[in-house]
Amino acid sequence: MRKDDVAVLKEVQKNTQMAMKAIDALSDKIYDDDMAIQIARQSLKYSDIHNRATEKLVDAHAQIYKNSAINDMMLAAGVKMNTLLNTSTSHIAELLIQGSNRGLTHMWKAMNMYPASQSVSIEIAKELMDFEEKNIERLKKFL
Repeated sequence: MRKDDVAVLKEVQKNTQMAMKAIDALSDKIYDDDMAIQIARQSLKYSDIHNRATEKLVDAHAQIYKNSAINDMMLAAGVKMNTLLNTSTSHIAELLIQGSNRGLTHMWKAMNMYPASQSVSIEIAKELMDFEEKNIERLKKFL
């Protein structure tokens, strides 16, 4: 597996891990049943994409992405701060949309930075990006 493929797959892992942890941090603040179901489905799909990226890296004997404890603490603190005064469904949807937009931006950067990536890593990255775009559309109804 090429170095560019490894870098793109690690970015997929990083994005999906961040999304799953953000959903975990927000899940106890969601009081709308429809939104809770939507978010649970998103978490499952992120997990599936993450696992496939990890599998490709393991098969290639490449090192997988490990999130740092500091990043996890910063994410949890950011979620707490952003929901301290406002836990409305609209606000939580807005936070999730912002996260998906950041994920899309990071994936575009990775794909542009590593143009020698081949079909397998690009396919997984594009699936994640398509999923993020669909998430944004689904979350708009909660704004």
